[in-house]
This record gives sequence, C-alpha cells and structure tokens, in this order.
Amino acid sequence: MNIRQLLIIIALLLVKQGYSQEVTNYTLIDNWAVLPTNLPKNLLNTIHDSTLFESIDVFYVYPTLLTDPKDPRWNINIQDSAHRKDVLDFAVKFQASAWAESGRMYVPYYQQAHIRSYDSLENRGRDALLFAYADIKAAFAYYLKNYNHGRGIILAGHSQGSTHIDLLLKDFFDGKALQKQLVVAYLPGIGIPTDEFKAIPFMINAKSTGGFVTWNTFKKKINTEKYDKWYSGKAVVNPITWDLSSISKKSQQKGFYYNNGKKYKHVFQTELISGGLVLSKLKFPFNIAAWKMNDFHIGDVNLFWENIRQNSKERGQEWVLKNTP
Repeated sequence: MNIRQLLIIIALLLVKQGYSQEVTNYTLIDNWAVLPTNLPKNLLNTIHDSTLFESIDVFYVYPTLLTDPKDPRWNINIQDSAHRKDVLDFAVKFQASAWAESGRMYVPYYQQAHIRSYDSLENRGRDALLFAYADIKAAFAYYLKNYNHGRGIILAGHSQGSTHIDLLLKDFFDGKALQKQLVVAYLPGIGIPTDEFKAIPFMINAKSTGGFVTWNTFKKKINTEKYDKWYSGKAVVNPITWDLSSISKKSQQKGFYYNNGKKYKHVFQTELISGGLVLSKLKFPFNIAAWKMNDFHIGDVNLFWENIRQNSKERGQEWVLKNTP
C-alpha cells in the first residue's frame, strides 16, 4: 500500500466517523437549519409579532445533541438525518423559538463535538470542539457578509452552543467595531466568569444591552462534583428577574415550554447560588419527571421560555431606541 492509498483510507474513515475534510459551506441553503426565508413550522407557529425584524437579527447555536456514550464519533456529520431531525424537533422547537419574535433568525447546522469532549479535552476533545467552532465561525462570517446589513445582533445558545458563542464574542465583538451592534448574548448552560471578556460586560439589569447574561439550573440536591468543576463561582443572573435577586416567586415565572407542547406558568420558584440557580416548589407536570434528573441542565432555556421571550424583545426594543437617529 502506498502513501496515497493510505491517505484515502484515513480520509474515508474520518468521513465515516462524522468528520469532513473542510469547514461546512454556508453558501448552501441546505446547511442552515433556519433562515428567515426558510422557517420551520414549529418556529412559524410561535411568531405573532415581527416588529423587530427590520432592526434585529438572532443568531442561535444549539446545544450538544451527540450524547450517546456508545457513539464513537467525535464530531457529527451534518448530513446525518437523525441529527437534523433532533435539531429541528428539539433545539429549534423548544429553545430557538424563545427568541423567534426578537429578530430574523439564523441557525446553522454544524459539525458539533460529542458530549465526551468536555471531559476529554486532552484526548481529542479540545480538537473536536475547535473543529465544531470552525463551522460556527464560518457560518457567522458568512451571515455578517451576506445577511446582516448593519442590524442589531442577538446571540443565543445553550451548553455547547454557548461555548461557541463565547468564542464568537471574542473573535468578532470584544473591543471591536461590531460590539456596537451587540444587543445581548444569552449564554446559559456553561460556567462563565464575570470578567470573561475585555469589553463586554456581564449584565444584571433586564433592559441592559451590549453585554451577556448566563445561568445554570439545578435541583435542591446538587451534584457537587459537577457543580464544583464547572459552575461554582461563575457568573449567574436570575432568568426570571434578569438581575441578582436571590429568590423569585412562582408568580414571576411566566411560561415553561414542556415537551408535551404546552406552556405552564407559576410552576416553580428560583433561588440564586454561586454560579447557579436552584428550582424549588415544583408543580405538575414537571415534578413527576424531575426526581429522575440529576440536574435541570437540559431545561436551561425552555424552563424560562416565556421570560426569555419577553426579555429578549424588551432588550431588542431598547437597542432600537438607542440606535435610532
């Protein structure tokens, strides 16, 4: 076997494992899960007000969906049909929809890293995450050049999506000219220090613009090993009040988008802790399933769906007021 044949075999193995040899081509519409000209039905159904669409864009990056411990892949192939279905039926439906009325929406498919990457940073995990970010960076660069046209930008993500948005903020916004277009960056599901950025502030006011907000959701009985490793001491805002209120009441919780397609309000209260948010006094239907969960990481967005929807629109309106001659 010569070198050329060996390289071909390695390339085929990488493709089979979910790798491509190049960054995804975002000139192709098929490589976007959501574009303003191609909105899925489960997103269209949540849009009743498009007032902000002339002035604001939303760039959303979905969380880790490649989680099966038996799956040997380090990165997903975006042509994987099951993955595409998960993106639309889970991430877009229950997460991206919270920002659907805040601006024209853009959601790129990307070659995301397997969940094991976070615990295997020295064993291909870091490379897998950077490989995934190369897609997000390329998608955002293409969006800026071809779609943005000076509009305000809301960045939204969760978990791995928030990891990539953190990097986008550093590469494109932090102390750079584009920062003036940043409405807000929502970064739930990862631990972020309050001083993560040089010029982008951590915001603790519901109407503030130009900075980031973040939170992580826990049960009363916290998995201390995970909490101490990733979240303790990190930035956290209460996504019910959007400030540092130590406790919010059930009456302030405006809508939890449950997996049965219904929205429930006044079903829990929150307590702020270092780097996290604890839910308590859970009410049907959530308390039936909640006891089986180690934490509420998976619900970092849809638990606060209506509060996020209202807040992102409010910040968008505030940005428009500040930037309208």
